[in-house]
Amino acid sequence: MSVLEGLQPKNVFHYFEKITRIPHGSENTKQISDYLVDFAKDHNLSYVQDESNNVIIRKGASVGYENSIGVILQGHCDMVCEKKAGSDHDFKHDPLDLEIEGDFISARDTTLGGDDGIAVAYMLAILDDNSISHPSLECVFTTDEEIGLLGADALDTSLLSGRRMINLDSEEEGSIWTSCAGGMRSDCEIPVTRRRVHGTRYTVVIDGLQGGHSGSEIDKNRANSNILLGRFLYGLGQKTNYSLIEAEGGSKDNAIPRKSSVALVIDEDESEVLLSYSRKLESDLKKEYEHTDDGIQITIEKDSTGDYNVLSQVSREKLTFYLMNVPNGIQKMSGSIEGLVETSCNLGIFSMSPEDDHLLGALSVRSSVESAKDALSDRLCYLTEFLGGNYGTRGSYPAWEYREDSPLRDVMVKVYEDIYQEKPQVVAIHAGLECGLFYGRMDQLDCASIGPDLTDVHTTEEKMSISSAKRVYEYLLNVLKNLK
Repeated sequence: MSVLEGLQPKNVFHYFEKITRIPHGSENTKQISDYLVDFAKDHNLSYVQDESNNVIIRKGASVGYENSIGVILQGHCDMVCEKKAGSDHDFKHDPLDLEIEGDFISARDTTLGGDDGIAVAYMLAILDDNSISHPSLECVFTTDEEIGLLGADALDTSLLSGRRMINLDSEEEGSIWTSCAGGMRSDCEIPVTRRRVHGTRYTVVIDGLQGGHSGSEIDKNRANSNILLGRFLYGLGQKTNYSLIEAEGGSKDNAIPRKSSVALVIDEDESEVLLSYSRKLESDLKKEYEHTDDGIQITIEKDSTGDYNVLSQVSREKLTFYLMNVPNGIQKMSGSIEGLVETSCNLGIFSMSPEDDHLLGALSVRSSVESAKDALSDRLCYLTEFLGGNYGTRGSYPAWEYREDSPLRDVMVKVYEDIYQEKPQVVAIHAGLECGLFYGRMDQLDCASIGPDLTDVHTTEEKMSISSAKRVYEYLLNVLKNLK
């Protein structure tokens, strides 16, 4: 049974719901890629599918638009897969469980994938409707954007002839995005050694944080549970001796982690010190993050007493030192664009299981200045190697630079003003977009990015506005009509 039946535009929400029934997390995109190919075949449209599961679907110009500059519509077909604690949802096999509340669509206990499923739905709806006026179209569906823009990086852009590109991966109606930060994933691996101790095991969980997108929410003063874990461990070490078995937090480098946990061994006589310190730190953190992330909770669970394989004292200090000193959050604001974050870092993943002989940290590094991005990477490398570890990067992508002369942007601004009788916001953003990769490889490419209102992307609280999705689609059709 369709949850979105009756919503308008009918084709947009039909295809959006169709997409949510197909598993399409990052690195699991073959099924949705094949669905797009089948769509092209069913509609007698030419297509290309490459080894990275990227798909390009072409549609000829409408009557009267044969001599217009070709337009590329572009979005990614993978989603961030996050679920609430206790959920048994299997992202590799299960469809999303959609819900509607008022003007918003969400998914029960999981991310929605509006980022960037709505782009896929928009493009399929346009390709499916022969009444729409438009120049020749190349609809580009990329993969693995959420783990480093890997699909766009692998795409052969020589296959594309259009020189005006509308990216559909922004999340704020009324804004036309015209530049973005570059970024990369940084991986830190630091060796540890172990010893056996006798004592009582306690599991400490730091939870209740808002989390969010490490680009668009990095300036919202939201806490990072991995960084709070380092603060907890350092402070506890000042009050009592303990040993450390395992630690983990976060699952995506580009998502601000909402939950982290650690397993400790401590003398049972010191349990009150542990409990008292946890209560005090929780109270302090709630005050520090008042109105921005004041749902923080620290819970303690007592386990059994026995012999445990724990970190050596030196390795415990290494782990704590790393968490206390790794760069995280805003590193520098832009000096030329007021309110824009220039450089940031997010420790999105931290892990060390009881069997590991190393700890792992994965970070999302972003900057609109290439040299600043490299300098931040150097800091992470130096810290990691100082602690005897190995450092590497992957998925590096360039910044998308602002273009002074943009006929596409001029048309999009004018169409917006004609429809809404007000000016849109023309903005630079800190989040990464695939536009930078296309812009750097295609001569004379003119880019802009739009999208409907999406909130709390990359989290289980993700929501998409129904009315905004409708308005942005109608706006997009008007832009295409005016690109004659």
